[in-house]
Formats: sequence, structure tokens, C-alpha cells
Amino acid sequence: MADASLAVFTYALLTALATGLGALPFLFIPNGGKRLLGLANSVAAGLMLAASFSLVYQGLALGAGKTLLGVLLGLVFILLAHRFIEARGGFEWGRMDRIDAKKALMIVLVMTAHSFAEGVGVGVAFGGGHAFGVFITLAIAVHNIPEGLAISSVLVPRGVPWWRAGFWSVFSSLPQPLMAVPAYWFVEAFRSFLPLGFGFAAGAMIWLVFSEILTDALEDTPSETVASVVTLAIVAMLGFQLLIGPTP
Repeated sequence: MADASLAVFTYALLTALATGLGALPFLFIPNGGKRLLGLANSVAAGLMLAASFSLVYQGLALGAGKTLLGVLLGLVFILLAHRFIEARGGFEWGRMDRIDAKKALMIVLVMTAHSFAEGVGVGVAFGGGHAFGVFITLAIAVHNIPEGLAISSVLVPRGVPWWRAGFWSVFSSLPQPLMAVPAYWFVEAFRSFLPLGFGFAAGAMIWLVFSEILTDALEDTPSETVASVVTLAIVAMLGFQLLIGPTP
């Protein structure tokens, strides 16, 4: 049992580390410029919208009522978190001003909440057998790369070095190895949690896209360009998910 638990933890940790790969493109892309910021926000918005509706679709197959409840809970959570941060009067993060730091914290917070559901998915998958668990782990690891790209697309244009954006991307996925082992131990109990978790993550991400990321993109980039980039990012993310197969 101990060896199996260690294997589950190790595989789930690899999915978290894969998120950091999303920051690598920014090693070759210089910072600066409102146009770059607008395009980066557009890419992040498209990737997050595609991921959100994919989560809802997966959740509905496991339990429609729990998924919709999860979406509502995710909405309430992100509203309360937003108001809490606003009430604190903002803060500074590296070279970012208080407004940018708030937006950066929000996306890291939301993607971290999303990772709890993915960690449960890894553990539940291993409960169905080692081979299936490895397959799902690889699928989530590949799926995490564009999630890291979405986080980095918000952080790097705001002055965060690419390697630090990679760190925050990995940090946002640390709940995956932490949740995978208990989910493996108590498969049936955690399986019933999955639709709620998927819906929660989707509700929070959808709110963040429309409240923060898209509004920023439209300030810096023509609406036609934003709409085109968002659409292409959604298509790319959905194509990615079709290639790697369904997650649990």
C-alpha cells in the first residue's frame, strides 16, 4: 500500500511540474508593450474558457446536479475572494502595481482551486488500475502545460520573470499530488466529489475571464483582434484535449 501511494504521489507531482513548462515560451519572448499584454490576456482568456467548459462537460457526465452546484459555489468563492482582496486595499508583487498584483493573485488562486479537482482525478484513476492511472496522469500533465501558459500569459507581461512565472504555475498545481493520495485511498468517496470540484473550478474561472482578463485585453487591443485570438485559443485548447483523450 505504501509503495502504491508513493507511486501515485510521484505521478501526480509530475503533472504539477508539467504546468511549469507553460512558461518556457516566454524565455524567447521579450516583455513590454500594451499590445503584447492585450494579446497575452486574450490567449489566457481563450485557454481558460475552453478549460472551464470542458470541466463542466466532464462534470455533467458524472453528476449534473453536483456540477451545477459546484459552478455556483465557484462563483460565490471568487466573488468573496475578490471582495476580500479589494477590502485589503491591494498589495505589491514584484514590479507590479497594486492593480496588476491583484489580477495576478486572482489567476493563481483560481488555478490552484482548479488543481484540487485534477488531483482527485489522478487518485481516482489509479483506483481503477495502474495502467489507467498512468494514462490519466499523462493526459492531465499534457493538459497542464497550456494552463501554465495561461498563468504565464498574465504574469510575464506584467513584469514577472519567465522562470518565476513557471514557479507560480507549478505552485498552482501542488494540490494535485496532495489530493491524489487520499483520493486513491478512498476512491468511492472522492469519486462523488469530482463533479462538484469540476463545477467549482469552472465557475471561478469563467468569472475571472469576463471580470478581469477580457476587460484588460479590450483596453489594450482592438476588439476584433481580441475576439480572433480568444477563438483561436479555444480551438487550440479543445484540439489539445481531443488529442490527449478524456480525463476522469
